[in-house]
Amino acid sequence: MTGALSADARAVLRDWAPEAPEQSSLRHAYLGLLAARPDDACLRACEPGHLTASAVLFDAAGEHVLLTLHPRVGLWLQLGGHCEPEDLSLAGAALREATEESGIDGLVVDPDPVHLEVHPITCSLGVPTRHFDVRFAVRAPAGAEPRRSDESLDLRWWPVDALPPESGLEPMVAAARARLTAQRDG
Repeated sequence: MTGALSADARAVLRDWAPEAPEQSSLRHAYLGLLAARPDDACLRACEPGHLTASAVLFDAAGEHVLLTLHPRVGLWLQLGGHCEPEDLSLAGAALREATEESGIDGLVVDPDPVHLEVHPITCSLGVPTRHFDVRFAVRAPAGAEPRRSDESLDLRWWPVDALPPESGLEPMVAAARARLTAQRDG
């Protein structure tokens, strides 16, 4: 199924038109990775770097975002992680990760990315690599109560205008919130 995921990633990123110039530059870098590594760019085994999928998970009102206290990184982050061989799409991978990590059923994912970020990390393979993270807006149903998984030290709803200090999550959350607002108003 990796071929389907790579094809989806190429199509989604090719068709996405980010407003911010730096996001457009990153989009081209992602497409370059996918062209250079068509068979494994979406798999953690791709040591030079690989695509990952994240969820900016909002409550039903769009006023709070669910963040996880990541055990290895020690920071409050969005939900998400590695694509799996059975994933057919990046949005599907983000939705799977959000469901697994939040314990919330009935999540709804927007199929278009909202934000990209590349960051260096040492993955579970124990070698330094880079995550080419593709972030998607996800909405929880009304009254959703998260349940912490083993992949998190803590889960917490954060007001979108009061994110963890020095988290650097503001641009990602703002982009995702703008997408949800445009959907609601459009």
